[in-house]
Amino acid sequence: MTSPEENVDLPDGQAEANPAGEVSDELTPERERELIDQLRSLRGDIDSELSKVIIGQKDVVEQLLISLLSGGHCLITGAPGLAKTLLVNSIAQLFDLQFNRIQFTPDLMPADITGTEVLEEENGQRSMRFIPGPVFANVLLADEINRTPPKTQSALLEAMQEHQVTAAGQVRKLDEPFFVLATQNPIEMEGTYPLPEAQLDRFMFNVLIDYLPEDDEVAVVQQTTSKRKEKVRSLFSGDLIPELNQVVQRVPIAEEVVRYAVRLASASRPGQSGTPEFINELVSWGAGLRAAQNLVLGGKARALLDGRPYVSTTDIQALAQPVLRHRILPNYRAEAEGVTTEALIARLLTHVEHPKQEAVA
Repeated sequence: MTSPEENVDLPDGQAEANPAGEVSDELTPERERELIDQLRSLRGDIDSELSKVIIGQKDVVEQLLISLLSGGHCLITGAPGLAKTLLVNSIAQLFDLQFNRIQFTPDLMPADITGTEVLEEENGQRSMRFIPGPVFANVLLADEINRTPPKTQSALLEAMQEHQVTAAGQVRKLDEPFFVLATQNPIEMEGTYPLPEAQLDRFMFNVLIDYLPEDDEVAVVQQTTSKRKEKVRSLFSGDLIPELNQVVQRVPIAEEVVRYAVRLASASRPGQSGTPEFINELVSWGAGLRAAQNLVLGGKARALLDGRPYVSTTDIQALAQPVLRHRILPNYRAEAEGVTTEALIARLLTHVEHPKQEAVA
């Protein structure tokens, strides 16, 4: 772990070149195989432990696991009372990670997140001491992030992209691994502020949590109103996460599948050559380069969780909604016609041609 007092210098352009953070090339083939075997052997235990406190929401849990294995951040959208906070806390316990929570409110200031300097006096000498904010953790839960104005929301931009913060004129490295799992209420609710596009793009996934089916909701009510409370058991050491990030990046992927991911992202941009007409008519802003990067990186993590040695087009298609949902901005015409972002992504998946056969790297 790195002290928050330590100054660091990152190479220019690193953020654009590697959305998952800096990764060293120290993993041996033997260690890689050992980590893969460990992940596969514990795959069932992961679901078993999380099911102690989380009923249903299988797709949501899978997407959160993929983001952590990929080194990405997640934005979790859902109405109040759908166990968003409990889910994030459970994931942190599963991987034995230091967990901090920030309750975002309209009066929250950037220094409340990154930290601040205080004046201290000792033996007649005055000096400034930096007090680290809650951002100095492995897992940061930004609870109801859209309850605070954009000025405070943007305090997380540098931390999310470069895993560092600049406070009191100094650059301070964050502990690794570092993940931001932010929850937000639907933007139609009173007292919410839409997140800036630059910050939205730094989230790997926008995970949508919906209301549970009746049987699952009955199980939740029974579990939460009983005296017995289950606890999630740690299955991994947090120190393994950076190594697992490297394993994910080494999963083979065919060039055809990469091109498919790039075509999906580029087809969402209005006004470009080859853009579908319905995108030109209904979209104000499309997905950028990070969308294709996250489709590929997420596809690698999904293949690894499924025990496959390569990425398929099915992986890309399965992750299209969480990757593109917050990167495509429908225009006024789409809103007037009741066309949702999810519907636009579904049309993109049917419009963009994918490899005819399963492509293996």
